[in-house]
Amino acid sequence: MAKPSPVSPLAPTDVPEMPAIAGVRLATAAAGIRYKGRTDVLLAVMDKGTTAAGVFTKSKCPSAPVEWCRAVLKNGKAQALVVNSGNANAFTGKTGKASTKLTGDIASKAVGCKPNEIFLASTGVIGEPLDATKFDGVLATLADSAGPDGWMDAAKAIMTTDTFPKVATATVKLGKAKVTMNGMAKGAGMIAPDMATMLSFIFTDAPISAPALQALLKAGVEDSFNAVTIDGDTSTSDTLLMFATGAAAAQGAPKITKASDIRLKPFVKALNVILNDLAEQVARDGEGARKLIEIIVDGATTKASARKIAMSIANSPLVKTAVGGEDANWGRVVMAVGKAGEPANRDKLSIWFNGIRVAKSGTRDPSYNETEVSNAMKNPEIQIKVALGLGKGRDRVLTCDLTKEYVAINGDYRS
Repeated sequence: MAKPSPVSPLAPTDVPEMPAIAGVRLATAAAGIRYKGRTDVLLAVMDKGTTAAGVFTKSKCPSAPVEWCRAVLKNGKAQALVVNSGNANAFTGKTGKASTKLTGDIASKAVGCKPNEIFLASTGVIGEPLDATKFDGVLATLADSAGPDGWMDAAKAIMTTDTFPKVATATVKLGKAKVTMNGMAKGAGMIAPDMATMLSFIFTDAPISAPALQALLKAGVEDSFNAVTIDGDTSTSDTLLMFATGAAAAQGAPKITKASDIRLKPFVKALNVILNDLAEQVARDGEGARKLIEIIVDGATTKASARKIAMSIANSPLVKTAVGGEDANWGRVVMAVGKAGEPANRDKLSIWFNGIRVAKSGTRDPSYNETEVSNAMKNPEIQIKVALGLGKGRDRVLTCDLTKEYVAINGDYRS
């Protein structure tokens, strides 16, 4: 087993206190899924009547838990979530499918519900069979010991190469009642989500129907998790699930059946803040990362075109290594814009690094000062802005630099 990496220098310094969510109980354990003596299983138990929503990887080689969740999501109800780290249960054939069934059966008996009210998520090594018998007894014990606290322990239990747990919370008004929302995520490598991050879970006590919850989640993911990339690789296991217990109805929160309900406005705003917060934390914990990179593209023909160009820049190893080396090599940005396959005019292109214009109208800026720009590149947060001058399309994505540590982590990941 590789030595754990030190905590990312980009880790948030202000970690929120995670309040209890009415109708949610949590517990964690070390089941020995891959490593001995390491917490690797999370069980979240939810009150009966909890609604569920989810978005998943667009990979054509999805994991067995992703296929399980897609199937049970049709029911729209949830009473438990089981997450394990260390083994992705992906590319495991019939064995993987049998493992999810056995896990679902064990969890349903432990919680006292139907298997189609159990959601599963796994993260870790691809291609290794998951021994679901290790959950036998463990999940029953967790169900008995689950409590309203322990959110940080839960976030730690789902980590793999992450260097810090990722959490976010918000409390807002729904009608005249207060509702609470907690979120957690894991992800540090194999991140180019195309739906969510490797794993992320949102819980709320708001009374929201499954169809409305699904619509809110699907909309919220586009400019948050879908606007993050670490290395351009979309995982087989990407899963983002959201659960609404409805417990706040007892405090007067109105029951919401449509995503368009105007009373949801503060809730939607808070949800998007949480999704963006968690997505940024994933970027801050990119494997080996030393720089958080924000890429803004404006003046594109459309927002979709701006997104493709921004992703082309964000996924360029040459751009990422230049930032890692604190080199304002704007020529690599020009390259990434040009290869994106989207409308661009070389002679209208302008580029900024941390607010300093380095290129204007297709050539180096007349006032370019190498020392000034080099000093700006020493910052831990780097903004690259590109103006295309073609239209009103604008978009923003987050990524990180590419360092030797990334190679080291992924070179011996299975060791």
